[in-house]
Amino acid sequence: MSEDENKKRQYSRGNPIDVHVGSRVRLRRTLLNMSQEKLGNALGLTFQQVQKYERGMNRIGASRLWDLAKVLNVPISFFFDDMKEGTALQSPRMINSDEIEYELAEEQETLGEDPMNKKEAIELVRAFYKISDRDTAKNLYDLIISLSKR
Repeated sequence: MSEDENKKRQYSRGNPIDVHVGSRVRLRRTLLNMSQEKLGNALGLTFQQVQKYERGMNRIGASRLWDLAKVLNVPISFFFDDMKEGTALQSPRMINSDEIEYELAEEQETLGEDPMNKKEAIELVRAFYKISDRDTAKNLYDLIISLSKR
């Protein structure tokens, strides 16, 4: 497969950075217990457009990202948090650079599914933030971190 065909194939699924940003939109929307329809209404969009953003099939422009940050009550940097280095290297600027060797299929196989997209993780985060005693919440957090290092 030629380099141009490979680039065309990868973008038909969405650039990995757009997919990451979309997954962060979905994560925050889900944590707020907000439907795609409600988010769409707040932004003047259809829920189908929100779906496309969340899947990374449509890129989110700067002004729309600003609106999303305001509606979802997060800083813009939230959408780029936890981005893996391999994903960051797949920006159009880096892809077009001769210095970067690019292997999308291999990268996707090693990344696996994002654990923050699992129902249990979302439920755990919601439950954690419902704990009114923040000292207790901090102790629980410390316990979980301690147990995860075993």
